[in-house]
Amino acid sequence: MSDPTAAFDAFVLSLDADAPPPAATPMQRAVWHGLRGEWNAAHELAQVQEDAEGAWVHAWLHRIEGDLGNADYWYRQAHRPARRGDTRDEGLEIARALISK
Repeated sequence: MSDPTAAFDAFVLSLDADAPPPAATPMQRAVWHGLRGEWNAAHELAQVQEDAEGAWVHAWLHRIEGDLGNADYWYRQAHRPARRGDTRDEGLEIARALISK
């Protein structure tokens, strides 16, 4: 899907399905699991990718978990400011950014 808006919409719709979109990258799958409350599956994917993208997803997951100190560490690794707002909103923001890149 070359249209990022259509791809994002498909991603959001897939949250009610049994699996993420087939073309989802590992970090998109991590966000998908995180948005569905499947923290362990999401964390397993996020901790494998050792770059800023993986660190951002990792930070967000630790916020969901409630471990803000660990989240802050991962935000620094991602070169992003620490967040404290709604975790679902941030998850969707991450998904949109990953899909649009």
